[in-house]
Amino acid sequence: MDMVKAHFEVLDERFARVNGDEWMRRLHTGCRWTEGPAYFPAGRYLVFSDIPNDRVLRWDETTGAVGVFREPAGFHNGHTVDRQGRLVSCEQGNRRVTRTEHDGTTTVLAETYQGKRFNSPNDVVESSDGAIWFTDPSYGIDSDYEGHQAESEIGACHVYRADPVDGSVRIVADDFSRPNGLAFSVDEARLYIVDTRQNPSHIRVFSVADGLLSGGEVFATSDAGGFDGVRLDAAGRVWAAAHDGLHCFAPDGTRIGKLRVPKVCSNLTFGGPRRNDLFITASSSVYTLRVNFSGPRV
Repeated sequence: MDMVKAHFEVLDERFARVNGDEWMRRLHTGCRWTEGPAYFPAGRYLVFSDIPNDRVLRWDETTGAVGVFREPAGFHNGHTVDRQGRLVSCEQGNRRVTRTEHDGTTTVLAETYQGKRFNSPNDVVESSDGAIWFTDPSYGIDSDYEGHQAESEIGACHVYRADPVDGSVRIVADDFSRPNGLAFSVDEARLYIVDTRQNPSHIRVFSVADGLLSGGEVFATSDAGGFDGVRLDAAGRVWAAAHDGLHCFAPDGTRIGKLRVPKVCSNLTFGGPRRNDLFITASSSVYTLRVNFSGPRV
């Protein structure tokens, strides 16, 4: 197993005590583009997408083995684990959001809006009421590299919410260029959404009430390429994947530090028995390190 020096770059005194293992472990490499890490505590395993190769891989924490979880996979991108321990997936190639049930069957949660197919759902989160929130940029229809080239039926890239009761889908944000990663604050009062293609690439923050969004001001901008996936830790700090690693922002939007990673980062998640194992998808590889902070308790 390869080891890479972990470098926490302190940009603000609030980041001074944020650290972890001296070395990052590379769990797997040889992919074309890794994305969508999702950790299953009951099974002690991590799944992640290798989008251009149209497969989802599975890393077993107990053995260190990596195998195929699903192939073909509809060019999966982002994933989340819902509150019943099921995998919710954005299928770029199939242009839909699905859930893998405990028995292995697949349930389609969202595939059209007003009779028109989505572009290519990208990343997804679940709120505590069971609603599914997801972004829909055009990456999966821009070419055949990580999906199927096609014209957009909707004609724009939006953020959506699928209702937990009747499954109806509505637009919750319609002024994005390329909406990408998204994450709730711990209290779900705010939703952070990345717009990758803006110049500079940035994260916006919305207020959440009754399944609706308001506000949407720019929370933070990138100084190293486009932002991609985003997560919050239990302390309310915002972590965003960028070209030079993970950027960490205080709740007030100040960039307080970075975790440098040797490849372009796409996404991250927390896992492990105490939610303090940080998993990072970056270009062709997946890395992990144990840190002295943790992901929020769901």
